[in-house]
Amino acid sequence: MPLILIFFVGLGVVFNAHAQPAPEGESGWRARAAVETRRDMVVAAHPLAVQAGVEMLAAGGSATDAAIAAQWVLGLVEPQSSGLGGGGFFLYYDAQRNTIQSIDGRETAPASAQPQRFLDTNAQPMPYTQAVVSGLSVGVPGLVRALEMAHAEQGRLPWAQLFAPAIALAERGFQVTHRLHTLLSRERWLRDDAAARALFYDAQGAPRAVGAVLVNRAYANTLRAIAQHGAEAFYTGPIAADMVQAVQQHPRPGDMRLSDLQSYRAVRRAPVCGPYRQWRICSMAPPSAGGVGVLQLLGFLERTNFASYAPASEAAIHVFSEAGRLAYADRARWIADPEFVSQPVNGLLEPSYLQQRAQQIGTRSMGYARPGMPQGAHAFSAGEDREAAGTTQVSVVDAQGNAVSLTSSIESQFGSRIFVRGFLLNNQLTDFSFVPRTHEGWVANRVEGGKRPRSSMAPTLVFDAQGQLTHVLGSPGGPAIINYVAKTLVGLLDWKLDVQAAIDLPNVGSTNGPTFIERGSVWEDLGDALSVRGHVLSFRPMTSGVHAIERIANGWRGGADPRREGQAAGH
Repeated sequence: MPLILIFFVGLGVVFNAHAQPAPEGESGWRARAAVETRRDMVVAAHPLAVQAGVEMLAAGGSATDAAIAAQWVLGLVEPQSSGLGGGGFFLYYDAQRNTIQSIDGRETAPASAQPQRFLDTNAQPMPYTQAVVSGLSVGVPGLVRALEMAHAEQGRLPWAQLFAPAIALAERGFQVTHRLHTLLSRERWLRDDAAARALFYDAQGAPRAVGAVLVNRAYANTLRAIAQHGAEAFYTGPIAADMVQAVQQHPRPGDMRLSDLQSYRAVRRAPVCGPYRQWRICSMAPPSAGGVGVLQLLGFLERTNFASYAPASEAAIHVFSEAGRLAYADRARWIADPEFVSQPVNGLLEPSYLQQRAQQIGTRSMGYARPGMPQGAHAFSAGEDREAAGTTQVSVVDAQGNAVSLTSSIESQFGSRIFVRGFLLNNQLTDFSFVPRTHEGWVANRVEGGKRPRSSMAPTLVFDAQGQLTHVLGSPGGPAIINYVAKTLVGLLDWKLDVQAAIDLPNVGSTNGPTFIERGSVWEDLGDALSVRGHVLSFRPMTSGVHAIERIANGWRGGADPRREGQAAGH
């Protein structure tokens, strides 16, 4: 049996597996079959969300219309993962113009936020859960503004029509699934919010049973206001006032004000794109580290013998994990909000830099990788990584060949546990480094007023050598998103698996600490061989939620992650 260590110490850095944010809880494995369609495709984390997206496509809507309608439903039926009270990144391919656009709907810190936000009176980082379950953790939500911007640019159906499925479901009710029941059963803090307790638990505090019908009229009313009056109804007026009141009156209050909500703007950003063998891969630029991280990890693999390794081999896991260490080391040091910190994206993806970094991958694990020094970098310290995993993924292709990859989040499972008008508020500010400064200097991802915290969300599009769109994908999973997306891509592109088989592959990798292997997977048996190579192993649930679409000869093939309850469907 391989040696499993709880603590790994290397070059002055301590990794405590139990101190890291837990992934969104596992709820079993449900085998999925790939779904093939001729015209269009929607893949999302819940069948009712997929149904809403498919309805929009059938009505002549665009991929953007379908993704938005699916997201409103996800906020209702998958409240632990995303919703109105969170943010997201929207990546869009316009087939007619052959252009790629991205919209940054990441949350922002209140204007009054200070770098020492998550330090206690002794200038030490406060316990993670204490920070999460508080008003301090709540960032100004960005999802509603981002989706309104996307619709204005790429929508075909009326804005209000996109809300109809979610409003109807909220008013007539939906059945509690096994996954939602399981996560509610394990949840420690949500019952402390009276409105959330009344909706999700019975009078004795037990979670609503599987199959019980949940009616959320407050959510329907909130959606109806946004449908009728646009995003302004969310960022001003009674809804905004109630969000501010809930944050400021929490037992551990935050400082979000009405002015923070009123001034929030989604941002158009150029996506980050780069080559991988004969393909071109595009994803989200900073403040997400997802796009840079995926492209770096793949760039390191391309400069090794990785493509020759069989999927179920310790050599493949070894090299993949070592590439991850290098990518995550750079992520921790350099990536932050580009409005506050100059980002050396070009330097991080420059071929000679990737080659120089990849040369560190040897036959034994390096254990802990130091960040590199890319061209254009400024002196910053690496902060700690506390990103959690309450996130979802929607992938859509429409009949005109337009595509959307939308990754959205409220951060931790059930976010801040603050429930307002039928939806949960995020805890995204805990994605900032709790420690703003080290002996090496200021941390790039420190808290600052108006700043967007770093993310790992990686909505992704893949194009072939002729420029044709071939794949649409993304995943939830906190920091591990980079590993989940990269694993799926190598399954598709290197190992020639179909989209469902690539998603089904066991999750592995490293975020520059232990080497993770998905607990209960067949790859656990490779632990002994990896230990011989010097890997410190951690067997743990790795609850990805990859939802992906691939082009096939006569249409599209969709795959949904068996670790959640998603579905692929279309026409």
